[in-house]
Amino acid sequence: MPTRNINLTPEQDAFVEEIVRAGKYQNASEAVRDAVRGLQHRLQVDELKLELLRTQVKAGLDALERGEFTEVEDVDLDATLDRLATSAAP
Repeated sequence: MPTRNINLTPEQDAFVEEIVRAGKYQNASEAVRDAVRGLQHRLQVDELKLELLRTQVKAGLDALERGEFTEVEDVDLDATLDRLATSAAP
């Protein structure tokens, strides 16, 4: 397994030491590897969310080009947004 030197802040080092002492990991390397796996996962999720957002924006722009939209007057905007939020709630 490759070796890499990293610099941690004193707080990060204390945290790693604490979780190793608590028995959550056998050593600091295990803890850091788990943190890197978490970072990888978060970045993958972020990328999927971004792809979904781009798809939704494109669908919205395509709908606008086809004339599939509803115009809302400024005075009705708050009520319309409230209605949309309520209908989208689980």
